[in-house]
Amino acid sequence: MNSLAFDIETVPDTAGGRRLYGLTDISDQDVAQIMFTKRREQTESEFLPAHLQRIVTVSAVLRTEEMFKIWSLGTPDSDEKEIVTRFFDGIEKYTPTLVTWNGGGFDLPVLNYRALVHGIPAPRYWDVGDDDREFKWNNYLNRFHYRHTDLMDVLSGYQARQFASLDQVAVLLGLPGKMGQSGADVWEQYQAGQIEQIRNYCETDALNTYLIYLRWELIRGNLDEHSWQDECERAREALRREDKQHLNEFLQAWV
Repeated sequence: MNSLAFDIETVPDTAGGRRLYGLTDISDQDVAQIMFTKRREQTESEFLPAHLQRIVTVSAVLRTEEMFKIWSLGTPDSDEKEIVTRFFDGIEKYTPTLVTWNGGGFDLPVLNYRALVHGIPAPRYWDVGDDDREFKWNNYLNRFHYRHTDLMDVLSGYQARQFASLDQVAVLLGLPGKMGQSGADVWEQYQAGQIEQIRNYCETDALNTYLIYLRWELIRGNLDEHSWQDECERAREALRREDKQHLNEFLQAWV
């Protein structure tokens, strides 16, 4: 079975904010600040809801029988529509098990709304058995189906009070975790034009997610100890071949 562990990074959808709030002749930064303020008035948090987020990168680890690949979709210059299209095209091509950390609570809802905004078709993703009978019992949309495995949700027993952060669980397992980085920095980095840094950070989140998934596959019996170690070594070898600074730092921090 193909697997695709992925993560997204987002910024405020300032174009959407302009439409919703009738804003003209002000900068994206000022639009975003108004959006944050309105959100804080509602929830005491500036974190915007999924439909007001815009995707700047999707990073993924793809494992098939033939390959192991870690990358960010598109290029630093790709617009959102291209990135989201590439994501759903990958589902059409590989029909992978999607693996996320809080993907059901954030990543997939954002992708759903952005596909809607851009009119991006994704029939495989939305199928619940109409086109493929197997998808009736195991599809991407049902919370309790493993075709999308939200590890945060599954490991907590679907109990919100037991949710844990990706960073803490990764570190508990001897993985690098976020290595001092945070998604809270993305808007500032984006305004500074630091798209490559955002993509690199997102790739390490995807790696942490994938490696936690391997450990989960071990404890549920889909991998034995030897196979699990082989899969981890496959990942290490792939990172060595890439020989990129952020991946080398990840390797060095991986216990």
